[in-house]
Amino acid sequence: MRTRFHYGWVVVGVTALALLVAAGVRSAPGVLIKPLEDDFGWGRAAISFAASIGLLLFGLAGPLTGAVMGRFGPRRILTAGLVVAAGSTALGATMGSLWQLTVYWGILGGIGTGLAGTVIGAAVATRWFVAKRGLVVGIFGAATSAGQLIFVPLLMWIVTTFDWRAAAWTLAIAAAALVPLAFVLMRDDPAAVGIEPYGGPAPKADGPAGGTWEAMGRAVRAPDFWLLAGSFFVCGATSNGIIGTHFIAHSLDHGIAEATAAGTLALMGAMNFVGTLTSGWLTDRQDPRRLLAIYYVFRGASLVLLPFVTGYAGLAVFAILFGLDYIATVPPTVALTADLFGRRHVAAVYGWIFFAHQVGAAAAAYLGGVAREWLGDYNAAFFAAGVLAALGGLLAYRIDRSGDRVVAVPAAAGA
Repeated sequence: MRTRFHYGWVVVGVTALALLVAAGVRSAPGVLIKPLEDDFGWGRAAISFAASIGLLLFGLAGPLTGAVMGRFGPRRILTAGLVVAAGSTALGATMGSLWQLTVYWGILGGIGTGLAGTVIGAAVATRWFVAKRGLVVGIFGAATSAGQLIFVPLLMWIVTTFDWRAAAWTLAIAAAALVPLAFVLMRDDPAAVGIEPYGGPAPKADGPAGGTWEAMGRAVRAPDFWLLAGSFFVCGATSNGIIGTHFIAHSLDHGIAEATAAGTLALMGAMNFVGTLTSGWLTDRQDPRRLLAIYYVFRGASLVLLPFVTGYAGLAVFAILFGLDYIATVPPTVALTADLFGRRHVAAVYGWIFFAHQVGAAAAAYLGGVAREWLGDYNAAFFAAGVLAALGGLLAYRIDRSGDRVVAVPAAAGA
C-alpha cells in the first residue's frame, strides 16, 4: 500500500519533539550549576556528580530500551519516558537537599530522558525507513540540537528573571504536554498502519536471527563493536560531558554574563542543527568511518584551543566551530551499527554503544568539576578532552565497514 504522504514522517515528528524536550532536560544541569552553587553552597564537584549520574543512567536506559523494544514497542517506551521525565523535573523543582538533586535530576531524570532518547530515534529510523535513513537520523540529531538552542537561553532567562525552581517547572510542563501527543500519534512500526517502510520493502538480509542477548553475544566478540563503542565513549566525554555540563560555568568564570553565556551555548546548538543535518545527508553518500575520523580530529583541535579563548568573541567562534560536529557523529555511528550488525538488532546493539557514549559523558562531567575545584580552572580538562578526541578519530577509522570481521565471529551484516 503506497500513499502520497507516508505516516513515518508523523512518527518522525513526534519522536523529534520528544528528543527536543529530552535535550532540554539533559541541558538543565549546565544552566543550574551556578544557581545551585549560590543558593545552597554545594560544591562544583558535588553538583557535577549528580549531573554525571544523570548522564550515566541516560546511557544505561539505552540498551535496556533496545532489549525491550521488541516486546513493548517505541510507542509505550517513549510515553513512559516522557512521564518519568516530567515527574523528575517537577520533583526537582521542590528539592532542598543534595541527595534530592542526585535522585530527582540524576537517577529519575537520567532514566526518563534515556527512555525518550536517542535509541528510540535509532529504532524509528531503522523500522520506518529504508531510504533516507541517514537523513532521518540527522533530523533526530538536529532535534536534540534544537532542544539545546531553545531551552538553554530560555532556562537561563527564567533563572535570572525568576529563579531556578521556575526553570524546573517549565521543563516539567513541556515534558507532560507531549505525553498525550506521543500516546495518540506514535506507532510502533509501518505494519501497525498497514504500510511498508519508506523506500520499502525492508531488505530480507536484515541481520542474523535470534534474540537480543544472542545478538549482543555476537556483537561483543566483534572488534568493530569495541571500536564503535570506544569512539562513542570519546564522543560523550568531549561533548555532553565536558562542554554540555561545564561550558557555561567556564564562561562565567571568565566574566561572561549569564545570558550571554547561555546565548553562546545556544549558538553552538544552532550550528549543531546545521552540522547534524549535513552529517545525515553526507552519511547517505560518504564512508561513515572517514566522516567520524574527520569529526573527531576537528573537535579535538577546537578543544585544545578553548583554554586560550576567554572573551565573548572567541567563545562565539568556538561555539560555531565546535557546534558543527557536536552531534554530527550520531548519523554515521548509527549507519555503521546497521551495516555491521543488521537492522534487526540495531536498537539493542546501538543501545550499548550509546551507553559507552554516556559513560564517557558521565566521567568527563564529574572529572571536569573535580579539575575545576582542584586547579581553579578547566584548562587541563579541555586539553585532555582534545587529546581524547584525536584518539577517537583513530578508533573510528580502524572500523572495518565491510563487516568481514563481524561475519567471522559470526554475524551477518545485511542492512
